[in-house]
Amino acid sequence: MKKQIIMVLCSVLGICTIQGQSRDLKLSKVFIQQNLSDAAQQIKVLANEIPKEKFPKTFENNKQVFSSSSWWCSGFYPGTLWYLYEGTQDHELLQKVEEKLPYLEKEKYNKGTHDLGFMLFCSFGNGLRLTGDSVKYKDVLVTGAASLSSRFNETTNTIRSWDHKPWHYPVIIDNMMNLELLTQVSKMTGNNRYYDLAVAHAETTLKNHFRKDYSSYHVIDYDVNTGKVIEKKTHQGAFDESAWSRGQGWALYGYTMMYRETKKKEFLNQARHIAKYILNHPNLPQDLIPYWDFDKDKIEPSSNMYAKKDLRDVSAAALYASALLELAQYTAGKESMLYLTKAETILTNLSKAPYKAEYGKNGGYLLKHSVGAIPLNSEIDVPLTYADYYYVEALIRYKRLLEGSAIIQEIAK
Repeated sequence: MKKQIIMVLCSVLGICTIQGQSRDLKLSKVFIQQNLSDAAQQIKVLANEIPKEKFPKTFENNKQVFSSSSWWCSGFYPGTLWYLYEGTQDHELLQKVEEKLPYLEKEKYNKGTHDLGFMLFCSFGNGLRLTGDSVKYKDVLVTGAASLSSRFNETTNTIRSWDHKPWHYPVIIDNMMNLELLTQVSKMTGNNRYYDLAVAHAETTLKNHFRKDYSSYHVIDYDVNTGKVIEKKTHQGAFDESAWSRGQGWALYGYTMMYRETKKKEFLNQARHIAKYILNHPNLPQDLIPYWDFDKDKIEPSSNMYAKKDLRDVSAAALYASALLELAQYTAGKESMLYLTKAETILTNLSKAPYKAEYGKNGGYLLKHSVGAIPLNSEIDVPLTYADYYYVEALIRYKRLLEGSAIIQEIAK
């Protein structure tokens, strides 16, 4: 009873407890709830534009861009609907997500992609967590985990990312994000193989993907016969040795999550080192919304018309905010407070101009000014569905802090 009273007081006073210490929360319940409500109304604008069998990618040149279910981003829109339903209890959003999921379900059989975590865990995973309907959602996740694990190679000790040339056996840092599907399904089913594969992939990535300063390469290409590294490259960053901003976000989020899932200290330490790299970088703007690459100023201007432009990547910032909120739970003292404060700053800035879209504009997307892949001249300074997802996830995580509840609510049952 005493503990319950304390939790209620913490919620009312805006105080959270991290690692046994009380911390002032700077963002109010009104602020968080207003932004969730705004997002719920805005996403309905987007929902009215989407063909029933399609999924949103971006809004570019005043035109909607949609994908099929097989595109790696297909799970983010349903996942955002789930989070907004959780945050607002707006049943119209529940109806919209339940109407969309049947068009995504077949991807549980897709063995040609490593992105099943993005596609299925963000969507069906949140559905299982919020409804407890294992009949409707659990099989999708279990089958999807089996499909994802089929891409694991015992020689490289990694899950293959892409199947296309010119790569031999490429693994991208983004793939850390798909491991949560495996660890959670391992808990649900008792199949330890999924957990073991996730840990092996994370350990191999830790060994090969990072520089001495803890910045991450984007792509590591392996020799499938020996498991040795052939090349360390980029596909979406400024150049091979640069620190692509969203890639650092995938790494930060991925190792924070893998510490939660395994309690392995090496994963926690890696997340802390990555956070330090990001937050202490001299090229991180004061508002903490990063440029698309931390090393963009080192590019030859003639190499790309966008190379040196001060383009921000809001999708990276949203990732940082969500990951830092979780990392604050696993650290203590000034370090924990630093992560919390930086996440609050990012959320504050994303929730206003120039990053937050006005109602009815921006194609119905919540945030503006993200970057997909400048080297490919793709999705430059546009809204992106995954930027919206991680922004709303961060709002929900903060809302849980305000309510005195666990910041992470697992789906494993």
